[in-house]
Amino acid sequence: MIAGVIAVVLLLAIAAYACGGGTDYGAGFWDLTAGGAERGKRPRWLIDHAMAPVWEVNNVWLIFVLVIMWTGFPVFFQQVFTTMWLPLALAAVGIVLRGAGFALRKPTRRLAGRRLYGAVFAVSSLLTPFFLGASAGGVASGRVTSTTTASTDAWANPTSLLFGLLAIAATASLGAVFLAADARRFDAPDLDAYFRRRALGALGALAVLAVTTLIVTHGDAPHVWHGLTHGVGLVLVVVAALGTLATARSLTRRSGAWSRVTAVGVIASAVLAWGMAQRPYLVPTSLTVADGAGAHTTLRWLGLVTLVAVVLVIPAVAFLYWLDTHGELAELTDADLRRAGTGDEG
Repeated sequence: MIAGVIAVVLLLAIAAYACGGGTDYGAGFWDLTAGGAERGKRPRWLIDHAMAPVWEVNNVWLIFVLVIMWTGFPVFFQQVFTTMWLPLALAAVGIVLRGAGFALRKPTRRLAGRRLYGAVFAVSSLLTPFFLGASAGGVASGRVTSTTTASTDAWANPTSLLFGLLAIAATASLGAVFLAADARRFDAPDLDAYFRRRALGALGALAVLAVTTLIVTHGDAPHVWHGLTHGVGLVLVVVAALGTLATARSLTRRSGAWSRVTAVGVIASAVLAWGMAQRPYLVPTSLTVADGAGAHTTLRWLGLVTLVAVVLVIPAVAFLYWLDTHGELAELTDADLRRAGTGDEG
């Protein structure tokens, strides 16, 4: 019973990272495709201003995922990181390089340096979700087992490649939706229209990839396919499909007020659908939740720590997001600092 509860917590943490971290990766995707220095100046300006206050906080969910996997499901953790060490190592390198590129490109004075760091940030924002998605595809297709050796077949297979592309499309759609909303907040109607068009395009690509993935899993990951087309998994797939339509409709309306909520709902529903489709397995059809779980005492303590973390972390993160979306975390300008200095002297 408690192993099942911890497994649900793990799935929710993955969904939170897919939505929170995915939005940031999506911003990097649009940074990559913004064009040359002059053409991409305005979109990149918005990306910098929108991401600056909260871009690091989403790694909280990734750390949460790793802690739960390692502590609550050590057998699963070992199998995943043994079989998928290469794509996961590349994803980890991408996370580090992405953060360094974003942090260093703005204060760098030389144009060549800004371009280099900007390219590192943008390319890493594309490759990292791909490798994470490909690793998830290897799990979904049952290729992560105790007897599987680390090989490209474990993550370079039809399901893994489609999961990787789905991850890119999902992050691109989230990033564009949130950037369009930020453009409205910064009173930049040209950028609002710019990112709305891209959000609609990304949603279309996401829908096509989702249907293609469902077809491919029929033969390559039959257990997951059955879970996605029956029961709770099917319900969540339908919710994701309806959320996609609702997001597209919201993006075509003038206010676009609900587009962020529905876009997050699409990605969260898709992740939850995948997790529920795998029941009762962590790795279909070789490792169940019960078999992969740690000691009962460990799980009880992990549940307690998780409850404390939820009480402390979620309200703080929610408040941070509220401050950001309401424009309360704007950067200090030179004029602000000069005014503050004048006030101190007086």
